[in-house]
Amino acid sequence: MKDKSSRRSFLAVGLTLPAAALASTTRPNSQGQSGPKLASGPAVELKYRVLGKTGLKVTSVGFGCMITSDQSVVEKAADIGITYFDTARGYQGGNNERMVGAALKNKRKNIVLSSKTGARTKEEALDHLNTSLKELGTDYLDIWYLHGKTSAAQITDQLLEAQQIAKKEGKIRFAGLSTHGGQAEVIPAAISKKLDVVLTSYNFTMEPGFQSLLESAAKAGLGVVAMKVMAGGFRRVRQGDKLYDTLKREGAMLAALKWVLKNPNVHTTIPSMTDMDQLDENLKAMTAPFTDKDEKVLAAQLEYIRPLYCSMCGKCDGTCPKGVPVADVIRFLSYAEGYGEFSLGRESFLSLPKGVRNVRCSLCTTCAVQCPKGVRVAERLSRAQEVFA
Repeated sequence: MKDKSSRRSFLAVGLTLPAAALASTTRPNSQGQSGPKLASGPAVELKYRVLGKTGLKVTSVGFGCMITSDQSVVEKAADIGITYFDTARGYQGGNNERMVGAALKNKRKNIVLSSKTGARTKEEALDHLNTSLKELGTDYLDIWYLHGKTSAAQITDQLLEAQQIAKKEGKIRFAGLSTHGGQAEVIPAAISKKLDVVLTSYNFTMEPGFQSLLESAAKAGLGVVAMKVMAGGFRRVRQGDKLYDTLKREGAMLAALKWVLKNPNVHTTIPSMTDMDQLDENLKAMTAPFTDKDEKVLAAQLEYIRPLYCSMCGKCDGTCPKGVPVADVIRFLSYAEGYGEFSLGRESFLSLPKGVRNVRCSLCTTCAVQCPKGVRVAERLSRAQEVFA
């Protein structure tokens, strides 16, 4: 009971923040006219925030392109006035950058475009950047991220040098890093190393203490971009379930996005959007207030995903005696089950060392890893091993 109470209290954090603290503006669109009408009818209002010390003005709802395969959805978002688009060298085997480039080729001057590299050396990173620029059909990125860092040690001098070289050559405007977990170490490192932007997981499942990390980043001038805002997706709750009917009716995904946007230290977000309906729904979050009803919906969603979703809190790191990176493997499974991206999940799983890939949790009589948040660790790991191996 104590756990449920504390989590529900956390959902309400920030509701009393003064509106002026958001330092945002609401405009019809960048041309000063009402935006195009969506399927639901009304013209779109766009809200902007400034991305830290970069000075870039971005829509508070951006576009995470990772799982998008329909080019027309990206084109529609740009036509409406969304200004921030995010991709990465490794998404969809490189095909995602190609699609995003084709979709945005006539909008390049009006948007903020970011990509990422998972390279470990300076040479590899710069090679990735050149490939990204070619595939995207542009001669520069607004933001180039070092991808998926979970510790300060992974932010190497080599990689930082690659970013500085790219800046001097005019191939990138700003340097950033992305982090799924380990933010308590990674975000302070990003501040100390004077990076420009941090892209971090942030959603309603995370501990209240995470708020102070985002505040410190924003105060230091870092642009803060939030990903994993839907807490693993899970738009695909099984039809016919009572919970599915409730969450569909009440708008759990919209509530999750509104929850993130009420934090003034988040400058933009990159929810995934695969179709026009999701684009339509996510755009509403820019101007719709977070309500008591939303809080109740998220409490129900939290109970649904509690055994399934890993918030990457790091409390299980190093506790598996067989060396399985528990949080990472559960995240890979969420790509398949929450976002419908089996290939991305399997590719990520197969990138693990062979000895780790060959572990079978079903052979253990008991699991040494006990999640304090209620994730059924052994079940989720066994499921991932069955699905991907």
